[in-house]
Amino acid sequence: MRGREIVPGHPICCQFLAPFSPLPRTRAMTEQTLAAPIDDQQERQHGFSRYQSLLIALLAFTQFTIILDFIIMSPLGAILMPSLNITAGQFGVAVSAYAFSAGISGILAAGFADRFDRKRLLLFFYVGFTLGTVLCAVAQSYDVLLLGRIVTGLFGGVIGSVVLAIITDLFPLHLRGRVMGFVQTAFAASQVLGIPAGLFLANHWNWHVCFAAIVGLSIAAIALIAFAMEPVNAHLRLKQDKNPFHHLIATIGQPRYTLAFAVTMLLATGGFMLMPFSSAFTVHNLGIDILHLPTIYLVSGLFSIVTGPLVGRASDAFGKYPTFVFGSVVSVIMVLIYTHLGHVSLTTAILVNVLMFVGIFSRMIPSQALMSAIPDASQRGSFNAVSASLQQFSGGLGSMLAAAIIAQDPDGSLIHFDRLGYVVVTTSILSLIAMYFVQKSVANRAGRRVV
Repeated sequence: MRGREIVPGHPICCQFLAPFSPLPRTRAMTEQTLAAPIDDQQERQHGFSRYQSLLIALLAFTQFTIILDFIIMSPLGAILMPSLNITAGQFGVAVSAYAFSAGISGILAAGFADRFDRKRLLLFFYVGFTLGTVLCAVAQSYDVLLLGRIVTGLFGGVIGSVVLAIITDLFPLHLRGRVMGFVQTAFAASQVLGIPAGLFLANHWNWHVCFAAIVGLSIAAIALIAFAMEPVNAHLRLKQDKNPFHHLIATIGQPRYTLAFAVTMLLATGGFMLMPFSSAFTVHNLGIDILHLPTIYLVSGLFSIVTGPLVGRASDAFGKYPTFVFGSVVSVIMVLIYTHLGHVSLTTAILVNVLMFVGIFSRMIPSQALMSAIPDASQRGSFNAVSASLQQFSGGLGSMLAAAIIAQDPDGSLIHFDRLGYVVVTTSILSLIAMYFVQKSVANRAGRRVV
């Protein structure tokens, strides 16, 4: 650990010095031993160590490449379809292939997720994700592109759950909101930097260059993970079920995990109902020129980059659930306003989108931080993998349900979009109620009143 500060009681210190501790190996390890909390006053005064800051930045950069690879397909559609001579239906299959293969891989990986050093697991799936992106970059036919999207989904769909398990292992609960806030800025950064840069490369060269650029970024991230990140393997000293299938069944069958899985599905279903149709609604229903769409994404993304860390700090300072309640209230109000809008000015459209993103981040960050405290240390990897799988499947089902609800006028405007708003509001209220019982369970286990 040359050049890095080791503080007694620090989670990183406990993580890597634990194998050399004179304590007997049979001692039961809890979350406190995996991520021993730093004194609150000391942590607020000194912040994260240099290694922790590096780790957070590295995990955020990893998420940035994964999210960018997923969302870049949508704006590239107008270029990909004529280039490969494919229909809109074939393009839709290529987009959904990622989500469904990611959902399948989450279930398959769950039984093995707690049996390996999480650093090695992250590297394995990241290398597979990069190879899938290479296939997309060199694809000269639809079949190769489709294969690339399937491979990318199989590996990339698990990475988010591995990242969450690493954060849970190395950071105590009272700091996870801040960590999640920084890591989740990857979503906003992909909008601000990734999509405009990808479209610029595609317009000035070709769409292959977009995926080649993601490959280059991923290789850099792999090198940083391999040489700068320490092993994350303290969970291996916990009692493990030797049979991966039994480990998966034990995770799925754990009664107190069921509610957390249900909340994950509700959040994903509601979120994915509006997102696929937001561009068409903005252009045809709100009357915003298509040339101004990048401006809306840019401004919303910039605000989200600032909002993410602030929401993370607020969830640690005021409690995860109170912050989630705030985000839910803002989301419900803004979704109802957004889905009932007619023709508006660009300024109004930007303002509504910014406030919606504030609500989204104020739900997403505290919910992830809170649910990270649900699984036992020996089941974190499998719990997160199952959650990621359910999220992918629920998102796909949500998009299909939204497509069945709405219709399109000959002029391109969307009909019944307000009904989507009512469904999203309903899922938001249900998730708010369910999350109350989740935080109550976490608080009871932690011996505190508010989490």
